[in-house]
Amino acid sequence: MKAIDAIAHKIVTLPQLLARAASWRILGKTIAFTNGCFDILHEGHIFSLSQAAKEADYLVVGVNSDRSVKALKGPDRPVNHEHSRATILANLVVVDAVVVFDEDTPLQLISALLPDVLVKGGDYTVEQIVGSKEVLANGGKVVINPIVEGFSTTGIIRQIKSSYS
Repeated sequence: MKAIDAIAHKIVTLPQLLARAASWRILGKTIAFTNGCFDILHEGHIFSLSQAAKEADYLVVGVNSDRSVKALKGPDRPVNHEHSRATILANLVVVDAVVVFDEDTPLQLISALLPDVLVKGGDYTVEQIVGSKEVLANGGKVVINPIVEGFSTTGIIRQIKSSYS
């Protein structure tokens, strides 16, 4: 299979992800998980995803559905629809699987997957990170990556709007 053919196979449903994760675990591999809206992919996202990928053998990325992005970010978001965002992420070599979730938080997804490492970017404490209790109780760890200053989707949108007004 050519690499280009593998991209579509990276976008999975939760049942497909759980089956894939089970096979990875049978091989003794570790799984890292991170999540976000990834509305307009930028350098900060790439840094965070690259750091997350270093934490385990496989990196799973949870992507907020269009509905959940609207609930979190407002009626003008997302800029890019969920299939587009998932496809862009699936094209990254550091990402092994992408799953879209419709809930406001990835707790259900994290609780089902129980990754070895839960990775979040930002100024959080472990206690503030959704799913951290479940991952830690299962023997996993939580990693917080620093934010790359000067890069945010909201800032990019604001800059685009101001250049046209």
